[in-house]
Parts: sequence; structure tokens; C-alpha cells
Amino acid sequence: MAVFSKLTQDRFQRFRRIKRAWYSFLILSALFILSLFSELICNDKPYVLSYQGKLYFPIFQFYPEKEFGGKYLTEADYVSLRESSDFKDGKNWMILPPIPHNPLHSYIDLSGTPPHPPSAKHLLGTDSSARDVFARLLYGFRICMLFSLILAAISTLFGILIGGVQGYFGGVVDMVMQRLIEIWSSLPFLYVVILVGTIYSRSFMILILVLSLFQWIGLSYYMRGEFLKIRNLNYVKVAKTMGMSNGHILFRQILPNGLTPVITLLPFQIIGGIGALTALDFLGFGLQPPTPSWGELLSQGLNNLFAPWLAISTVVCLFTTLLLATFIGEGVREAFDPRASTN
Repeated sequence: MAVFSKLTQDRFQRFRRIKRAWYSFLILSALFILSLFSELICNDKPYVLSYQGKLYFPIFQFYPEKEFGGKYLTEADYVSLRESSDFKDGKNWMILPPIPHNPLHSYIDLSGTPPHPPSAKHLLGTDSSARDVFARLLYGFRICMLFSLILAAISTLFGILIGGVQGYFGGVVDMVMQRLIEIWSSLPFLYVVILVGTIYSRSFMILILVLSLFQWIGLSYYMRGEFLKIRNLNYVKVAKTMGMSNGHILFRQILPNGLTPVITLLPFQIIGGIGALTALDFLGFGLQPPTPSWGELLSQGLNNLFAPWLAISTVVCLFTTLLLATFIGEGVREAFDPRASTN
């Protein structure tokens, strides 16, 4: 028995036939899934460490420096450990991830003044704090994607709820809520971010909550229009005649048939989330340092024009991600176009 309706299956097959969108979806999904395991791909902590005949698993468990001959109970510095004469002289060994760099670690042992140019050890060089650029790009990609996905989910929920109530009830309810939305949308978004960031720390969830207060407005207009159109259809009138509650009609009768704007706008909401976070980080109003951030790398590139690898690598990553998301969005919009052929 089919889980999805015939119309949904037709739309999905139509989306798959749009090769540019389908391959973009596969590539972006694969990159995002890989980024979820960044600690296993790019990390200066070994998978396995053998020290004085004893096995350790630092990537999965905390070990103090004292465990390896140090003096303190803070976490061991495995970069310094593997370079120490004590570690090299004994029968000690470690298995490191493919890219043995941490996005927060400053490699101050490198010769010269940071930022350092690309080399065999640091493929994309280091930033102005001697941190590996590739590691910060990888972890920054994960943060961007998670940020935009969570923001899109919250904004979609608000947009459906508010726009649906406006469109379903109409009249005075619609007029009052529309005026309130117009007032709210006129608030200077950047000032709100600065104000909230001054009162509270600019954490991941605080920024999501602030942006979600504004991100839903555009979607609510589309949902309002859908609900205004659908509420006059015969099956909705029959549901009202049968005495069904407004909540049941809203979410069980109208909403499933009015989700087209939600699905078609979702990729572009993700694009907006990535762009918003990058812009805020670039301006210094985003995530707190030293959180890996594409916007912060762009800012470093602007301040260090003699180190073009900072800006070029970040722009390439940002452009590629936004391009893939745009292709997906165009494919979804075309697949859900009622004028498109189902053949």
C-alpha cells in the first residue's frame, strides 16, 4: 500500500527527472551528513592512542594531561604529545583522523606570522589566529546548515499558524493581525539582534530565536492567501456543516491541501538562513568567537588582503552551497507547479 498519495508520488518523480535539482539535492545531503561526523573526519584527537602499553580512545573520552606524564588535570594536548620526545622515544603510537586538525586549536609552532599560506600540512592555510582554515570551513558548514534548517522549521511553524488563522477566519481577525504584522515587520531587525546580543550572549539558540521572530513573515502571506482560497471550497463548507471544530478544519482539512507554498519556499528559507548567519558573523553580531564561522573567515579575509586564501576558500564554499540550494529550490518549485506535465 502506498504511503504517499498519487499526486505526491508524481511530484517526487517530476523532481527526480530534473537532473540538476536531483543531483544538487544528493550532493548537498551527502555533504551535510558528512559534516555531522566532523569530529571523526577532522580532529587533532586520535581515534586510538597507545601510551606505555595502555590503550586510550581520546576522540570518544576525556583524558587529563596527567595521564600522559603532565602536571595538570586539564584535557591533554595531543598535538604537543605526539611531538614530545617522551612519546617518540617509547613504543607509543596513535591513529589520527584523515585531517588531524582542530578548528579551535592555534598552531603557534608554525614558522612565520599567521595567517600562514596553504601547505602540505594545512591544505587551505591558517587564519590570523593560526587555526586550520579547512577545519573551520568544515565545522562552519555544519553550523550553517543546522542553523538554517532549525530556523526554517521554526519560521515555517509560525508562518503556517499565523497565516492560516488569518486566512481561515478572515474579516476583523485578518485585518487586525495584518496591521500588527506590518508594524512588527517595520522593526529594524539588526537593532533587535544588537539589543538582544547585548543583554544575552549571542549563542546559537538565541540567534535562531531572534531571527525566527522575523523570518516567518514572508511565508505567512503565502499561507494566508492559500487558506483564503481553500476555505471557500465545498469540502470545507461540508466540514463546517457537519460541526467539525475550527482546529480540525484548519489542520486536518485545509492545511494538507495548502502546503505547496511551504515546500516550494523551504529551500529558499534555508538559503536565507545561511546568508543571514554569514552576514551577522561578518559584521561581528553573530556567533561568539572562537566558534567556526564562514562570516568570520570572510571578515578575516577582508582584513588580511595579503592572505587571499582566506576569502577565496570561504567564497567558494559559500557560493557552492547556495548554488546547490538554489538548484534544489528551482526543482521543487517546478515539480510542484500545477501547470507542469505529469508525464
